[in-house]
Amino acid sequence: MSTVWQALDDSPLVTVLTLPPGGQRRRLVMDKQRKPVARAREFTRGALADWSWPGADDIVLLVAELVANAVLHAGGPQDLTLHATDTRLRVEVADASRTAPAPREPHQPSTPGGHGLHIVRTVSDRWGTTPHPFGKTVWAEIDAPHS
Repeated sequence: MSTVWQALDDSPLVTVLTLPPGGQRRRLVMDKQRKPVARAREFTRGALADWSWPGADDIVLLVAELVANAVLHAGGPQDLTLHATDTRLRVEVADASRTAPAPREPHQPSTPGGHGLHIVRTVSDRWGTTPHPFGKTVWAEIDAPHS
């Protein structure tokens, strides 16, 4: 379930991430929050700007899809966690459902709906789920560009 992406114009991706040892972590409690997708986008965009993390638009899209899936299929998200290190960004959306997400296979671009996990797989380098006693966490990781 891994996808490697690069700049479409073959330009070098050069970024210097200035994160402390151990990285940065931010958590947004979302339980019963109004407009969770919009709030998650705003929260993510702010964190990525503070961390000078590149590719914010794609990552904000990925976060929006994970949160929307929690709204549609899991009774809503409980929290969103972003953890950035020098090597990767990890996005986690926890919810109260124990049902693992199931990507629609094969992806059918002309069909309405069912594109969220396809987008997550395309934008992320890795993704998956981690069960916990009160539900699950759906996570995605994006590797940091090499400087």
